[in-house]
This record gives sequence, structure tokens and C-alpha cells, in this order.
Amino acid sequence: MSLATTFSVGALTCHLLDGGSQRLDGGAMFGVVPKQLWQRRIVPDERNRIPLALRCLLIEHDVGPILVDTGVGNKESEKFCDIYAVDNVGHHGPTRLEDALAEVGVQPEAIRYVINTHLHFDHGGGNTVLKGPKGQMGPVELAFPNATYVVQEGELQFAMNTNERTAASYLPHNYAPVAEADRWQLVRGEDEIVPGVRVLPTPGHVPYHQSVLAESEDATLCYLGDLIPTTAHVPLPWIMGYDLEPLVTLENKRQLLAHAHDARWLLAFEHDPEHGVGRVGKDEKSYKFEPLDSPTGDV
Repeated sequence: MSLATTFSVGALTCHLLDGGSQRLDGGAMFGVVPKQLWQRRIVPDERNRIPLALRCLLIEHDVGPILVDTGVGNKESEKFCDIYAVDNVGHHGPTRLEDALAEVGVQPEAIRYVINTHLHFDHGGGNTVLKGPKGQMGPVELAFPNATYVVQEGELQFAMNTNERTAASYLPHNYAPVAEADRWQLVRGEDEIVPGVRVLPTPGHVPYHQSVLAESEDATLCYLGDLIPTTAHVPLPWIMGYDLEPLVTLENKRQLLAHAHDARWLLAFEHDPEHGVGRVGKDEKSYKFEPLDSPTGDV
């Protein structure tokens, strides 16, 4: 089974990479939406957890490969991996993400930029890595030793000053070694990282969340991150209970989906267990996901 889905955005070649999977509580994932509604879209297990992909984006660019988000990584305990049902062990590398990169012919040393939507453990956990066989693991190292890591300046500060509500999601070994190596490129607001790749602030889930736009010719791909984590979260009121500022999420979703609908953007869904990329349609009541094989969803 392939670990990569490859498609074009104008002249850019992009790959959605299988970085493994996890499970989170369905009630937390859907906030105020009743279970009898959300379970019709994603079925929970006996522990009320729903399956979620850990899907990363690789953009082939003239400056070198650009990786967006890095999954959970390999540094967490067996207890942690059981709680979140993390399944991301690699057959050839430390995690499935390294296997997926190898499938498209890219080694970790070749990555030029790593862009984090935010620094929660399931988005920035693979920024760093424990190398070596189990039981003989060495110190935490940068997983992409030649990369510049990009995040909102406010997000790094927010991660470094956690509180009782946020501490479980922000694990210092995912981002502190990047700071120690002086490899962060900190941005403030919307910014172009390289020609055709820019970050767009989409706060709400956390105050400094960003989505990533890849633009070439007349085509645009938006990697949504946790603004809209799955296709089930496309309707405006379907917002995670994890979001710190749900009404801010609501307004950012409203603006982004209106633009994505009118401009026919491709949308990449980081956590959807089935659909990695599609577009958004609209009926009288709400926005809705359009898979690419639908009559109106073709590339």
C-alpha cells in the first residue's frame, strides 16, 4: 500500500504523506455536536476514540523539498501511545513519515524547510527524533538536520509558556532542540516563505495557528492543519472541543471556506482517516466536502 498521494498544484508537485494514525476522543473532537450526529460520519471505538490520520504535506520546490507538519515522532512512551492509539512505527526509518519520504525519493537530510501549523505533539512531534535501536536510544536530535523550521513567533512563545489547560499538547522535546540549534525561522502573521509557498494565520484552535498555501499558475492548495482537521468538520458549527477560541475558529472557517469555494482551492485535510484532498461545495444550508472524483470535484 502506497504511503504517498501525489498530485500537481500548477507547476508544483505535491505529496500527501502517510505519517501514521492516532485516535482521540470523539466528543472532544466534535465539541458541542451531539454524538448521535458525529458518529454517523466517523465511528468511535469501544473507548469512544475516533481514527485520525497523521497526514503531512511535501512540496517539491526549486529551493528544495518543503515539509509541512511532522506527525507524532518516536519519542513518546508506550503508555502515551496506548492512550492515543498511535500507530506510526516505520519499517525502514524511525517512523512511517520517514518511510513515506523514502517512497517519493526524499531523505530527511534533503528537507530544506519544515513548516509547522502549530506545535501540538501530533503536528510537530516528528520535528525531532530519537535515533538508534530500542533500548539503546541516543539523545534527541533534529529529524531534518539541514532544514530551517518555520512557525509563528507567537506560537513558539505560547508553547514555551503553557498552563494546566494546554500543557498536555505541548511537549518541549518537540521544539526546544530546534531552538537550541538556532534553526527556527519565526514569522509574524501572513508571510511568504519561498515564492509560491506562504503561511496564513488561522487562529482559534490555538491563538497562533497557521495554515499553509501552495500557489502556482492559477491553482492553490490550502493545507488546513487543525482549522478543519477532517472533512466532517467542514460545516461551520462543527468545531473541536480542543479549540481554545471556538468563536475565532468559526470566523476563520467562514472566511477561508468562502474564499476556497469561490476560487476552487484544493484543500488538504491533515487528520481525515479517508480523504486527504478535495474541494468545498455549498448548498442552501452549509458548506460540504467534495471529493476529487465527484462530478464537481475534479482537479
